[in-house]
Amino acid sequence: MKIVFFGTPQFAVPTLEKLLNHSEFEVLAVVTQPDKRRERGNKLIPSPVKAIATAHNLPVWQPERVKKDTETLTQLKQSDADVFVVVAYGQILSSKILNMPKLGCINVHGSILPKYRGAAPIQWCLYNGEKETGITTMLMDVGMDTGPMLQIATTSIGLLDNTQDLAERLAGIGGDLLVDTLLKLERQEIQPIPQDNLEATYAPLIQKQDYGLDWSKSAIQLHNQIRGFYPNCTATFRNNLLKITASAPLDSVSDLPLELQELIHKLPDLSNVSGRPGVVVSIAKGIGAIVQTGEGLLLVREVQLAGKRPQSGWDFVNGTRLTVGEVFGAGS
Repeated sequence: MKIVFFGTPQFAVPTLEKLLNHSEFEVLAVVTQPDKRRERGNKLIPSPVKAIATAHNLPVWQPERVKKDTETLTQLKQSDADVFVVVAYGQILSSKILNMPKLGCINVHGSILPKYRGAAPIQWCLYNGEKETGITTMLMDVGMDTGPMLQIATTSIGLLDNTQDLAERLAGIGGDLLVDTLLKLERQEIQPIPQDNLEATYAPLIQKQDYGLDWSKSAIQLHNQIRGFYPNCTATFRNNLLKITASAPLDSVSDLPLELQELIHKLPDLSNVSGRPGVVVSIAKGIGAIVQTGEGLLLVREVQLAGKRPQSGWDFVNGTRLTVGEVFGAGS
């Protein structure tokens, strides 16, 4: 089966690698976003997908706007591909592109459709406290993740899973599911299933204002925000901006890993501890600060000061000589 692969971030890499390592598939070329200027020195950095494609000596096409790029459109048409595979590419494909390959365009989407259509399904899934998510392979149409579904694979979500953890797991699942989908599609063993639009939810791009922590929210809401929008959620501490990158809601101790449960059970009784939202009400030795929220207590497990590397909550307590009664303010 001849394939043109569209993808950009690390999430797409395992799927591309599965295709490259499978005897039934020939990847003809890769379409990815243009190189971006990042890091010190403002160097042009290729996408993770481009790096893999280059290592395998594949043709790489990087149009600014694929729908409008005459050269890329001609190359796609002349490729005579059986299928276009799309995994987190980052641009909308036109109906002209969608109609080029014999078997259509297949998308590997990071949710159980029709839930969480859109650009950030993993982040919003965690933000909303879902206990399960998955990968859906689908035939693409001109809508935003609205095409008929081909196959679904699911995975459970742990209370401490963050966006990075879940994306890595789903990326591996996606690669396996796509291989199975392509083989079954070629053998006509899959019947596409239309999505129920009444069940659809949306996962838009994350905005800067989504990162600010509001301590009047409940501990579980704050925890889900911190892990869903990892590693960018912010609070203020002593008038400085502080990223909080890992936490644990103390009203859900039984759902935490045993190692953390044992540490928490050694803490003094917190049932009568209280304060206004954002106040440090206790210090968990070896772990970090315990902060009062609008409902429940939140354990701060990892933070990152501006210009510094991430550090454990306990190192932060020691390094700042943090004391009970100090206050975490709202982020921005």
